[in-house]
Amino acid sequence: MDGPLPKAIFYILTFSSIAIMIWQIVGQSRFWMKGKKITWKPNYIGSVLTYVVAQRKVMGSRPKSGAPLHLLIFYGFLSLMIATTLLAISTYGPIIGIPGFHKGNYYLAYEATFDALGLLYIAGIVWALNRRYRLAREQGQPIPDPNTGQLNRSKNPITTTWQDFAVLYLLLILGISGYVLEAARISADPKPWDHYSFVGYAIAQLFPSLSPQGYISIWWQHMVWVWCFFAFLPQMRIKHIIFATLTAAGNQEQPMGKLPPVPASRLESGESIGAAVAQDYSRWHLLSLDACMSCGRCTEVCPAYNSGKILNPKQIVQDTHRALRTGDGIPASVSEEALWACTTCNACVEACPVLIRHVDLIVDARRNLVSEGQLTGTATLPLKQITGTGSAWGQSAPEREQWMTGLNIPLARENQGFEYLFWVGCAGATDPAAIRTTKAFAQLMQKAGVSFACLGQEESCTGDPARRIGDEATFQSQTEINAAAFKKYGVTKVVTACPHCLNTLKNEYPEFDLEDLQVVHHTELLAQLVSQDKLKAANPQNGAITYHDPCYLARVNNISDDPRKLVGQKASLDSSLPLLLRELSTEESHARVLAEPEHHGKKTLCCGAGGGRMWMEEEPDQRPGNRRAEELIATGAKTVAVACPFCRIMLDASIKQVSDEAINIVDLAEVLHEANS
Repeated sequence: MDGPLPKAIFYILTFSSIAIMIWQIVGQSRFWMKGKKITWKPNYIGSVLTYVVAQRKVMGSRPKSGAPLHLLIFYGFLSLMIATTLLAISTYGPIIGIPGFHKGNYYLAYEATFDALGLLYIAGIVWALNRRYRLAREQGQPIPDPNTGQLNRSKNPITTTWQDFAVLYLLLILGISGYVLEAARISADPKPWDHYSFVGYAIAQLFPSLSPQGYISIWWQHMVWVWCFFAFLPQMRIKHIIFATLTAAGNQEQPMGKLPPVPASRLESGESIGAAVAQDYSRWHLLSLDACMSCGRCTEVCPAYNSGKILNPKQIVQDTHRALRTGDGIPASVSEEALWACTTCNACVEACPVLIRHVDLIVDARRNLVSEGQLTGTATLPLKQITGTGSAWGQSAPEREQWMTGLNIPLARENQGFEYLFWVGCAGATDPAAIRTTKAFAQLMQKAGVSFACLGQEESCTGDPARRIGDEATFQSQTEINAAAFKKYGVTKVVTACPHCLNTLKNEYPEFDLEDLQVVHHTELLAQLVSQDKLKAANPQNGAITYHDPCYLARVNNISDDPRKLVGQKASLDSSLPLLLRELSTEESHARVLAEPEHHGKKTLCCGAGGGRMWMEEEPDQRPGNRRAEELIATGAKTVAVACPFCRIMLDASIKQVSDEAINIVDLAEVLHEANS
């Protein structure tokens, strides 16, 4: 590329294509800036290293989700970027005093290394193309259930368009043309060390003695594809290369189960809350909409979608994004039926590789509907009962102490020198099956010598159902009642058998002047007591028991190992290691006691009770718990262990619906209580 004119053309086209890309990104950023200012300080570098460079979310995906091919493409593409950057620094560095270093042993290592990495990149793209062709054939077809072989009612959520193939072919052309360009250089100007560039060297044998003009022609053809890539990048699905990086940079590191707060001042003012229009979301949430690559992972794991309901998390994101562009209101753009179908299990959030928080979007839309009086039907029942009695089940305050009869349970109002407050919860004091859990756990604490007390009739619903339904006012009134009780008795440690109460007390109550509150699940405390030899672990026959991980325990609060310790099973499901390594560790190094269902730990299947769905009407054939029940029964175990009263209620109904087998459902506290009796 000698001569001033070719160089001028090169620089003009290169900077023009980059300018076109930046112009499009800036144009899209104007939409994000219409949202609310973020109220947190992002960990820019740390989040990018974690979620972009280390690909934490993709590493946590199961292999069948396409994670391996994505990693091949990403790290292959990253390696090519690094190679190009190093070459540019060596070429233009002398202008600013950086000596050229593209020579010697470094050069030989550079050529061999990046030739190999480029092959991984091409392999990933070929793999992706093959997968896309397969998905295109299956598009719109029912998906066979992996356990029963029967066809699910839901359709394949991964859609494939011609644009998907176009971008993959563009990436493939970039990779192959890069190798061809390298081969052209070797053919036109051979060097003794060219064999270190083993891929380019092999291709060069196909056109020996290429003229310099031929090399220049191939060079210009390669650059045309590079310029097309820059110019069209913001319009292609792989735009997440940019937008997901920006999303990660602005990400707020917070518990998965913590919803965006609503200032009490807004409630007191009587103004509308939640998201009436897309601009009511934060700027970060709006940015995350552009990062969506329409991969469908969120929809693949959605319990509502997989039970035949209208909810499609990917569609929620796309409809909200469309509302942002058109200026239409959320109610006019997003299906209300879909919003109310959500169980807030966070499976979509956990699966999303670009950090979109679907549950935030859904609950904020619900908040607006509730504040505008748009909530009707059975969803209003728990709200009325919480407001009237302080219990989502409608139980009166004195009735909260009925389960204590004959057990000598200490009450906070009579004994203020306790270590743990045992938070019983609405279900734990009302539902007959949950009461068995409550009694077993209380007796285990007494046996182990744990200093605890209950609030009894002074306990009131945490407000979890109200907040997730969208009634923020009722939620905050409940926090005031319970915070006052905590402060009255100097409560600093809380233990509860309800994962929903755990999540709300642990992750959301700190917003209300309870920053020092330590909250643990009853399986965590019991596992600690077992490790201290104050209790002995149960010793069931291998495979006799299967365990259902509650969403709000395993996925939302990363507690999967301690429940398993109660039956003597070691696990590493809470580890930050990539999923594949964790599963290898669990499979090969730890003895299996439980008959584990296919979906367990963070990948557990939802029972369908969360998000207020416990109280909402549901068609029997659209219960998310049915799919879970079938998977648990398929393990062959005749006992299903649970660690959540909501799960127990929902699975009991689903198991009876899908099977005539005699399946026993027990809480892990009951299993341990029997072992220590």
